[in-house]
Amino acid sequence: MKLITSPANALYKELKLLATRSQTRRKSGKSLLDGVHLTEAYLQHHGFPTLCIVSESALSHAEVAVLVARCEAGGVECVAFSDAHFSTLSQVEHGIGLIFVINTPQFGPPGALIQSAVLLDNLQDPGNLGSILRSAAAAGIKQIYCSSGTVYAWSPKVLRAGMGAHFLLQIFENVDLLALVGNAQIPVLATSSYARQSIYQADLKVPLAWLFGHEGQGVAEDLLARATQQVVIPHAGAMESLNVAAAAAVCFFEQMRQTQS
Repeated sequence: MKLITSPANALYKELKLLATRSQTRRKSGKSLLDGVHLTEAYLQHHGFPTLCIVSESALSHAEVAVLVARCEAGGVECVAFSDAHFSTLSQVEHGIGLIFVINTPQFGPPGALIQSAVLLDNLQDPGNLGSILRSAAAAGIKQIYCSSGTVYAWSPKVLRAGMGAHFLLQIFENVDLLALVGNAQIPVLATSSYARQSIYQADLKVPLAWLFGHEGQGVAEDLLARATQQVVIPHAGAMESLNVAAAAAVCFFEQMRQTQS
């Protein structure tokens, strides 16, 4: 395996741009998977990366060695970097030292909504998005539609929060949610603290789309007006509302509970 120690190396310069610039990742159509958990999940659910990068010290790590060997057996180029250079490519503190470069999964223009899905309108926090993706995947939902104002789903922070959920989902970005909701063939439900019907009274046994919005402002009014139904998540105490990721998890698993009962 080739060991790169020079900061002038062309591959190192290219990878550093990918690691530090969101615009470069979007333009190139590539993403970085940082750490053993994400890389292992990708191998399990998607296949091989385009490039495997490992830190010099991680070469002696048993778990990393197994993953690198799988990549090499699959014909993937594997490159080692000195620990100092690898640290400039990784955003994980105290990580083991393994990164995959992958082609960011792309899906065609979204069709009409016909199966359970999640619609995200101007969601801003990477941690919230990653948590929602993780909960959706755990609840068996397959499709995620993000508006142009929603945080980039393949950013490093979202990937870490998603814990591998990305590889179980179809994630559509820069979607016109107004048009999507307008052509939906299934109910579209939005949560609202002003709604009268409890989520636990709603019929969630059918395929439906969940609509969530900006952490502070909620779903845009014109989009909320097109929702088939608004429901409230009842809660005790003086808290005004739930965090959007927590609310989404409640919705997904109540739907799963009703569907399976």
